[in-house]
Amino acid sequence: MRKHQLGKFVVVGLLFFGGLLWQVVSLLGEQYPLTNFPPPGTHVVAFGDSLTAGVGASSPEFGYIGRLEERLHISITNKGVSGDTTASALARIDEVIAAHPDITIVLLGGNDIIARTPRETTFANLKAIIAQLQKSGSFVIVVGVNGLLGDAYTNDFAALARETGSFLVPDVLDGILGEAGLMSDQVHPNDAGYLKIADRIAPMLVQALYAAEPPTAKDQMAATMRAFPFSE
Repeated sequence: MRKHQLGKFVVVGLLFFGGLLWQVVSLLGEQYPLTNFPPPGTHVVAFGDSLTAGVGASSPEFGYIGRLEERLHISITNKGVSGDTTASALARIDEVIAAHPDITIVLLGGNDIIARTPRETTFANLKAIIAQLQKSGSFVIVVGVNGLLGDAYTNDFAALARETGSFLVPDVLDGILGEAGLMSDQVHPNDAGYLKIADRIAPMLVQALYAAEPPTAKDQMAATMRAFPFSE
């Protein structure tokens, strides 16, 4: 098991393109050891519930997976199942491992919150899911869904990422949930909402991909540009 320090990740793209000014984006990572970093390869699997399945999007390409694939010019294996709780996801972890992910995006917990599953149970399941993925060799990106209850789970997701040595995309539904123009129903984003989710995941995914397979300077600049938010 390889572990490295997560330092400051700075994506720089200050240039004009088509009259638009790309601004500097800086993601300041908390210092803690990372598990399976750099990732062993660039095969990405997304593991989650209806948000990963893309429920509410007008078509699959407008879910967050489709947006990431289009923007980063990669293929992502979608293992999202609508209605999944952390318990039912844990029960099917073998099918995810069988896909041989080098990088796994884990976006789970929303249905636990809706079902009022005890917090301790939810995070024990998430920790077990991550442990099995890491045992298989995958690097993990945890996506926090604490926005369903304000910031109630913010510290829990942060602790989960730190304890398991995973990247964290915090509170991915912040500013989306409850905004009529970004939601297709009470709990699922629409196309515009999923674009914002992709915006939030893209920088961390790009960092993992770069670590697994360092690009040429030209390719790095092109991919960096595609990781910039498109929904603002």
